[in-house]
Amino acid sequence: MDPETRGAHIVWDWNGTLLHDIEAVVAATNASLAELGLPPLTLARYQELYCVPVTRFYERLMGRLPTAEEWAGMDEVFHRHYFDRVERVGLTEGAAELLAARRAAGLTQSLCSLARHEHLVPLVRRHGIEEHFVRVDGSADGNVRGKARQMAAHVAALGGFDPRRTVVVGDALDDAVAAARVGVRAVLYTGGAHSRAGLAVAGVPVVDTLAEAVEVAEELVAEG
Repeated sequence: MDPETRGAHIVWDWNGTLLHDIEAVVAATNASLAELGLPPLTLARYQELYCVPVTRFYERLMGRLPTAEEWAGMDEVFHRHYFDRVERVGLTEGAAELLAARRAAGLTQSLCSLARHEHLVPLVRRHGIEEHFVRVDGSADGNVRGKARQMAAHVAALGGFDPRRTVVVGDALDDAVAAARVGVRAVLYTGGAHSRAGLAVAGVPVVDTLAEAVEVAEELVAEG
């Protein structure tokens, strides 16, 4: 990151934010629920109940924590169905153009995701957007560390990191928590894991488009 660059540095989330994969996530979740004979979820119900850690989400659905054997089975089924679908999933509407325009304007942005790094990077490249980021970091441990620790490692690796002009844009409450832990602000987008009402409890701006997220991020940085 160039300390002389003006404007916001945006740390983008991937799943549910830049990658519009919420339908694939819900379909894979329903496949895992079917393993236990549980009824499928609608998108609205998924967004109402989703939380991290994911075991707590399943506890809300089942009325109890899944056993280790149940969890292993559901996790395997979820990922098998998700990876079968993700190659056909596109970016969120306008995302590619937005990323390109920011880079062309000399503004910086990076990508921090809990998706496994070895899965994340090929997808980013396939969508032709890798060049727009100064850094792309996925998880090395498959979610074990959590978003806050992942975000801390990400910003530590950014050269010239300035918390005063850095804004996290994501679709989940843990994006806002992670941002707060590293001392930066956040904007939450309604196109992913949570409903607008669910996101509102984070106490940060909530928006319906990525373009609006960028506008709000720039306003937050301009306000100082």
